[in-house]
Amino acid sequence: MSRIGPTEIILILAIVLLLFGGKKIPELMKGMGKGVKSFKDGMKEEDEDVKPNTNTGK
Repeated sequence: MSRIGPTEIILILAIVLLLFGGKKIPELMKGMGKGVKSFKDGMKEEDEDVKPNTNTGK
């Protein structure tokens, strides 16, 4: 299998545009952005919960 080139990317974008239409795509991207932000915030919270306390006094 070869890598995805510019022709394939343009073809995929054209198909997405045909399926969802021009007005629906910004809404989809906004929802995807919120999902990614929520995922990153969740990962930060998990990291803070997992970090050990370094001030044990030992």
